[in-house]
Amino acid sequence: QVQLVESGGGLVQPGGSLRLSCAASGSIFSINAMGWYRQAPGKQRESVAVHGSGGAPNYADAVKGRFTVSRDNAKNTVYLQMNSLTPEDTAVYYCTAAIRSRSYIPTRDYWGQGTQVTVSS
Repeated sequence: QVQLVESGGGLVQPGGSLRLSCAASGSIFSINAMGWYRQAPGKQRESVAVHGSGGAPNYADAVKGRFTVSRDNAKNTVYLQMNSLTPEDTAVYYCTAAIRSRSYIPTRDYWGQGTQVTVSS
């Protein structure tokens, strides 16, 4: 079994910062992409930032220049540093990772349980 456990959400004032973490554990042979999605009330889930196993990360236009995704492959962990937060960033943030649990099993996407980020004064 593979688990993704997120941490770091909470309440922050506009203009503030938060750092989300997501650690993958369990039966892991290899990890390809890791990243973050978010879902605001009444809206569809959207991609925020994705960090592939190689190359530059991809960011949603709404967060470019404010959010930074990084990963520690030794710890199977992905991070999302969020700066200059606005109320429009309020959402449940989900971690996702493309993981192969065995060499003979195809890669599949796993999701964390989500962590609430609320930006409000």
